[in-house]
Amino acid sequence: MSIMSHPRKPARANGPRGQRLWCTECDTDEHLVIESIQALTPPRTGLVDAAYTCIECDFFYAHPATVAQVAAVLNRPGPGSGVSQFGGAYLHCGEPMSAAGSEHRSVYVPVSTEHSVDRPLEVYLRTRVLRCRCGFQMEIPD
Repeated sequence: MSIMSHPRKPARANGPRGQRLWCTECDTDEHLVIESIQALTPPRTGLVDAAYTCIECDFFYAHPATVAQVAAVLNRPGPGSGVSQFGGAYLHCGEPMSAAGSEHRSVYVPVSTEHSVDRPLEVYLRTRVLRCRCGFQMEIPD
């Protein structure tokens, strides 16, 4: 009896099974962008609920998939990767974005074009600027 596994058999025959991330319209997985990854309810080891869009034909999909299936799509370099959020980290181009400063933005927008002597109260929103190594940047509420 050998203790080595057979090279053509998967290591875990009874492992988690998820539906492959695939665009049925384009018949490929080349143009997929992961929109969200959530834990299944009830949780199942090795499976997540993945939501994704095909940027070629604009079809949207959501279904359970294995962590490895989702990682295969997320780990692809190149444009069209989009921004993904995992906890407090934002990813673009497959890597975490870094803080590049903060800003104070006014959310006041005039409702009327008529001149008014009374100044309305202004509301400011503190934002955090995030930047990717590729040059992409975005502001999010802090």
